[in-house]
Amino acid sequence: MTLTQIQAFYYAATLGSFTAAAEYMGMTQPTVSELVRRIEANYGLQLFVRGGRRLVLTTAGRTLLPWAKRLMDGALGADTALNALLTGRGGTVSFGILRNAGYYGLSDLASVFSEAHPNVHLRLVGQNSFEVADAVRDGELEAGLLCLPIPTDGLAITPLMRQEILWASSKPERCEKPMPVEKIGDEPLILYDAHHGWRDPSRRQLAQQAQMHGVTLDPMIEIESVDAAISLVSLGLGDTILPRAVVGTDGFPDNVYTTSLAEPIYDTFALVTRKNWELSPMAKYLAGLAVDMLLANADGADEVLAHTPVT
Repeated sequence: MTLTQIQAFYYAATLGSFTAAAEYMGMTQPTVSELVRRIEANYGLQLFVRGGRRLVLTTAGRTLLPWAKRLMDGALGADTALNALLTGRGGTVSFGILRNAGYYGLSDLASVFSEAHPNVHLRLVGQNSFEVADAVRDGELEAGLLCLPIPTDGLAITPLMRQEILWASSKPERCEKPMPVEKIGDEPLILYDAHHGWRDPSRRQLAQQAQMHGVTLDPMIEIESVDAAISLVSLGLGDTILPRAVVGTDGFPDNVYTTSLAEPIYDTFALVTRKNWELSPMAKYLAGLAVDMLLANADGADEVLAHTPVT
């Protein structure tokens, strides 16, 4: 049975005639009658007692009617759900967000989106850039913000902004001039994002630079959060690298000093989607909102890479 055949049967049964069903469906009466006849021919069962002024259901017709209603309700529900997502009246939007989103002007992303579309369920997932890339590639997330470099197979990447990564130490003499990679090992090294280790984009850049100079980097302490790394540096337990956005924020320790690396490395922020994939309207809106908020947080020291709308 096709959905159109079920519709013809359902409307004929509930409206009482093939003529009324045809008018409701915008078809001719013979077309509706033929659609019902095909169901009857396929199963060898009569669905209606014909001949009276109003169609009367047979036992087979009464058996089919509640199932037909379920199918009709399901089709209507599917149509309603998709239209709700299209117009912002419902549905769910999933988006990958930078783990330290608060440092990049993204703290209010959820509240701003929800105020504009209060009936849309929002799922913001803060992950490492590798996890965001994998989740978008697998379809778990519709899109996301991340830091490059990451494996790009199956992904469309739109670079947005580049921001320098700084060296941080509690010893001011370690920050009097740019830090050469050869001098990093003179003090204990503290690195955050321990779970992903050297797969983290910032760490990868530092490791590549060290390899070019024949230097091996061996962290003394590895932890997960950048805030914990700052606290350990403040206690004099070692040095670390920090996103420039973190430095100078409220609560940043007065006894933590920063400088550039002798060969600078950068966080390059990008919007990632699946290649050859059209975002839903609400996902487009959310992605555009996130990009706008990120770029609005940029200052003169940041390099903006996206000069045209990204969605």
